[in-house]
Amino acid sequence: MVRIGNDWDEILSSEFDKEYYLSLREFLKAEYSKRRIYPPMHDIFNALRYTPYSSVKAVILGQDPYHQPGQAHGLCFSVKNGTPPPPSLKNIYKELSSDIGIPTPTGTELVGWARQGVLLLNTTLTVREGAPQSHKGRGWEILTDRIISLLNGKDTPVVFILWGANARAKAALIDKHRHSIIESAHPSPLSAYNGFFGSRPFSRTNSILEASGQSPVDWSAIE
Repeated sequence: MVRIGNDWDEILSSEFDKEYYLSLREFLKAEYSKRRIYPPMHDIFNALRYTPYSSVKAVILGQDPYHQPGQAHGLCFSVKNGTPPPPSLKNIYKELSSDIGIPTPTGTELVGWARQGVLLLNTTLTVREGAPQSHKGRGWEILTDRIISLLNGKDTPVVFILWGANARAKAALIDKHRHSIIESAHPSPLSAYNGFFGSRPFSRTNSILEASGQSPVDWSAIE
């Protein structure tokens, strides 16, 4: 039984009894017993644990977890401290510095963002070592689409930050009249120069939040 430890437990309780999730659970049992899977099993739902539904004011969508040792810990784009920042995170830091002028962070864990109401959600929550997108299409997307749809139902406006084609496809789940969408190219080195750099997602998010009477995110809070 999934136990998150906050209001997500009640909100998602019916999902964990559905056939797709029970099938996914059996698949994951086999995968974790036979292969090296990331993140560690107890970290799979960290995005939800750090950011209760009631606290969500912004969402950053990733694709699937980092697939090398010591990296993934359940928050998209974030890696455990002591691990060199991957290229996408380096580019996020470059844009962060350019956008709001903070020095390049030394830490790599984005927990400080999550604790302020920024849901750092991958659309697929697990992956095999060295095999990106290896758990795509196994059922995670049904759950994460449901999470996005539930957030779309919030009365308080949410800022959805969509980087890259995979994330931008989720715009169809979002009511643009009630919420805000900031979208651009992915921060990967393959695409960052095609519209990610210069997109100013951090200052734009804070402007939107403040305009709706919500507190801005302290983007420098990186642990």
